[in-house]
Amino acid sequence: MKRIFPILSAVIFLLAFNIENPHKVTGVVTDENGQGIPGVNVVEKGTTNGTVTDIYGAYELTISGKHSVLTFSSVGYKTQEVKVKGKNEIDITLKQDGTKLQEVVTTGMAEEELDMEISQPKNKSVIRIRGVASGINPQQSHVVQHDSYTNYNTEDYAVINENQFHKPSDQPLSTFSIDVDAASYSNVRRYLNNGLKPPTDAVRIEEMINYFNYDYKEPSNEHPFSINTEIADCPWQEGHYLLHVGLQGKKIPKENIPASNLVFLIDVSGSMGSPNKLPLLKSAFKMLVEELRPEDRVGIVVYAGAAGMVLPSTSGDKKADIIQALDNLNAGGSTAGGAGIKLAYKIAEEHFIEEGNNRIILATDGDFNVGQSSNGYLEDLIVEKRKSGVFLTTLGFGMGNYKDDKMEILADKGNGNYAYIDDISEARKVFVNEFGGTMFTIAKDVKIQIEFNPEKVAGYRLIGYENRKLNAEDFNDDKKDAGELGSGHSVTAIYQVIPIGGPSAGFLKSVDDLKYQKDKSKGKKYSDEWATVKFRYKKPNGSKSILMTEIINNTPSDFHETSDDFRFSAAVASFGLWLRSSDFMGESNPEMVVEIAKESLGNDEFGYRHEFLKMVKSSKYMAKMD
Repeated sequence: MKRIFPILSAVIFLLAFNIENPHKVTGVVTDENGQGIPGVNVVEKGTTNGTVTDIYGAYELTISGKHSVLTFSSVGYKTQEVKVKGKNEIDITLKQDGTKLQEVVTTGMAEEELDMEISQPKNKSVIRIRGVASGINPQQSHVVQHDSYTNYNTEDYAVINENQFHKPSDQPLSTFSIDVDAASYSNVRRYLNNGLKPPTDAVRIEEMINYFNYDYKEPSNEHPFSINTEIADCPWQEGHYLLHVGLQGKKIPKENIPASNLVFLIDVSGSMGSPNKLPLLKSAFKMLVEELRPEDRVGIVVYAGAAGMVLPSTSGDKKADIIQALDNLNAGGSTAGGAGIKLAYKIAEEHFIEEGNNRIILATDGDFNVGQSSNGYLEDLIVEKRKSGVFLTTLGFGMGNYKDDKMEILADKGNGNYAYIDDISEARKVFVNEFGGTMFTIAKDVKIQIEFNPEKVAGYRLIGYENRKLNAEDFNDDKKDAGELGSGHSVTAIYQVIPIGGPSAGFLKSVDDLKYQKDKSKGKKYSDEWATVKFRYKKPNGSKSILMTEIINNTPSDFHETSDDFRFSAAVASFGLWLRSSDFMGESNPEMVVEIAKESLGNDEFGYRHEFLKMVKSSKYMAKMD
């Protein structure tokens, strides 16, 4: 018996010695010429834990222990396995694999002329060419075959056709849906923080402007939001004005927000295995869980090759159970998003809270690739399901295969909002600092229609909102869907206005004089009015819209005498115009943006405006992709 104790002690010691702790490994993957290889898959063998190398071939991966094995693989190269053996830094050289494809692969590294010689391979080999012709995206790999190429960076963005200037005499009405989404700003920040210029269509200027909160007056009447307007000189175009229209939603204290019935719908497919996807997603949702109250409820649905419920609807006071369910999630499989959405709505409807906040929070990279996953099918599904009174919020994660266009459509059609989570600070902004605005809707189907006065305005242009434009007749149509406004949210729209007598050459396109139009003013003169702005909205559970009207007769101010909010939002708009290389950017440039922004930081409680200032300062060093 006495001999058993030493043996047990030895076994316990050996077990303790072999317990693996998380271990971070960094390194660079190069080819045989010593050039870094972007887009290499680095995976911990036997798991779905992995990452990809950046444009310089560098990677960083936290693995389960010091004795794991890493697998390095990339198109055109032989796969290699390396034992970690406790090392913190592992550099690897991949050898070409000349047996797989007959292709030419070019990888972008800089914007300069490509100098290369290409010979037709006889053994169906891969020729990898270093350097890049001007205009190739340095974050993308391209496969050239039969005079065409396939783009391995499959991020998708809806095409934006920039708003043009209009004459009030030809087109007096400007109609659009509000947009409280802020995904574009954090996605643009992700590109800039990586030293890259974002794709043009990733830059939605209204979302960049509405990323920030503004110190507008709160509503003091029966309506859920107030209206705030200013007019002043345009800083990037001499002789033009900016018309600033701001809405401020009523702020409801957290303790007064109705009970929430939430369903977390989480993508656990293989594409979510990267550290900036599922691990970051888990951390984000844990922040939200900490904000829950006993009267709130949460269920968790996951989907990969199939959808399933991993946590039934659970009271908000059982935070440990909810967090445990999140911790148990792992990535693997393909993505059948449609099935997951159906199951999430089913659970939300079964636990529906009358007069409460019933909402699905979909977290994914948007890469639905199994089953019925087309934009059209998912859009129709969401439109049908929103009739139940359950709203949909979408959260985007990751890069490389990110589907921004799909995420935006789902949130838009689901009566919800859309955010892109690029780091843990953004998760805190969405789920903690702006909890009420993210989670609780105070007005839905909010539309704006502005009629410009041709006696004052020669031309006007709405900056941004290209994907939110409505037909004039949609404004009075209560069946037409529009945007939602959350508790405490502000919404800002900026028009660039050409006053009568102002410089219009190159901005206004002429049409022939209209023959049959009559003067609608019937002798009345409105020389003091710039425009009339009208709003329609519905209560969260309502079906009939409510109309608000405001006359804009402000006297234009000198730009430097306007509010901090006016000047800062103008700075953000100017930066967006510059990033897009807009036809209407005028004198916009980072230096001008910095000069305006640093003088209009105002009460920057969470430091978001200061962060913007730093981002703009560093933007001049970005690698251009267009």
